[in-house]
Amino acid sequence: MNGSEKGKPSLSRRGFLAKAGGFIVAAGAGFGLHAATDAVATMKADDRSAAGNTRNASEPFWGRHQGGILTPPQRHTYIAAFDLVTTKRDDVIKMLRGWSAAAARMAGGQTAEPMGQDLTVAGPDTGEALGLPPARLTLTFGFGAGLFTKDGKDRYNLATHRPDALVDLPRFNGDQLVEAITGGDLSVQACADDPQVAFHAVRQLARVASDVAQMRWAQTGFITSSSPKETPRNLMGFKDGTSNPSVNDPGAMGKFVWVGSEGPDWMRGGSYVVIRRIRIALEHWDHLTVAFQEQIVGRHKYSGAPLGGKNEFDSPNLTATDKDGNSVIPKNAHVRLAVAENNGGARILRRPYSYNDGINFNAERWPRWQGMEYDAGLLFICYQKDPRTGFINIFDKLSQFDMMNQFVKHTGGGLFACPGGMAEGGFIGQRLFEIA
Repeated sequence: MNGSEKGKPSLSRRGFLAKAGGFIVAAGAGFGLHAATDAVATMKADDRSAAGNTRNASEPFWGRHQGGILTPPQRHTYIAAFDLVTTKRDDVIKMLRGWSAAAARMAGGQTAEPMGQDLTVAGPDTGEALGLPPARLTLTFGFGAGLFTKDGKDRYNLATHRPDALVDLPRFNGDQLVEAITGGDLSVQACADDPQVAFHAVRQLARVASDVAQMRWAQTGFITSSSPKETPRNLMGFKDGTSNPSVNDPGAMGKFVWVGSEGPDWMRGGSYVVIRRIRIALEHWDHLTVAFQEQIVGRHKYSGAPLGGKNEFDSPNLTATDKDGNSVIPKNAHVRLAVAENNGGARILRRPYSYNDGINFNAERWPRWQGMEYDAGLLFICYQKDPRTGFINIFDKLSQFDMMNQFVKHTGGGLFACPGGMAEGGFIGQRLFEIA
């Protein structure tokens, strides 16, 4: 509800501080753009305008599809997985209602709940986003297998409604998954052009969950590019997401992303998200020649074009050979193995973010700097109609033959069913609970 609620004062994040005489003008940037300072005085005026408008803009929460899937990627993400700790179905429904209401308010730039005047009780919102604009915040919710069955138990009378596509991910070649940062009964991904807005949103949902669900793991991520029209680069220095199907093509989205009549009714208009936390051995990658890096990826580093091509969006020529008869794009290059032509036409909508959690040291290595490892890499996120024909199909081949495997390690993540969107006033997963 955007206006005042009966019996309760309702203020936006900005309005609360403005009324108190302490309005804070939030500084920052939109997707791929930095705030206008002397250091970027040469930025075009239209780019500066786009940055401001983007930061102040809001994304719709209610609708046929959840936000944060086809939404133009925001600069920051905060993803969390939760484990349900209640045995009561009504507790879960109440929490999901609370989550949906709070998410709608925060996406509109309001506090998670209306702010009261009684200072002797815990605040209905923790307050760190007061005065900040919406920053295009989206919140995308997912259901893990544990919502349906866990330890052989049907906790909430939902077991018979688990979608066939919500499978247990196979253990892929080279996986080094850490249990503490893998899986979960529920997932929430907050994306925003301000990292504090994204964190604040998940923090409020964790507070609303209270004794019903507890956070299992969380991960921050970021992306940058020179402008909203540019493909972001990952920490390897390569453009990431070039070969995505167009989100502006309803036919492609219906074919590859949205669940249709082949899925259960409550999942129609939804999608399946696969999240993988992938550490990249940047300490080794950084010492490779650019030419060798390009052979591993299958693209030119600076232009983003496939090897042998000139432009980023050129189609990879998988039959091209050099003067010695060798494939221009190596047989085990990442691009060749991932391309749709080599995977039965399978495509996924990639929405990746980079992450940086500092550095670690190997105590057995000396001098100390030689044992330094970046705890940084790729927060791989992809949406698809069916993970069995999407991610699992594609990644099975990559896990076995991709040259990049010697530099990456998959440590966590999960698979979640993201239901379709909600009509205003509804709650996430409402159709599931109504039929079960």
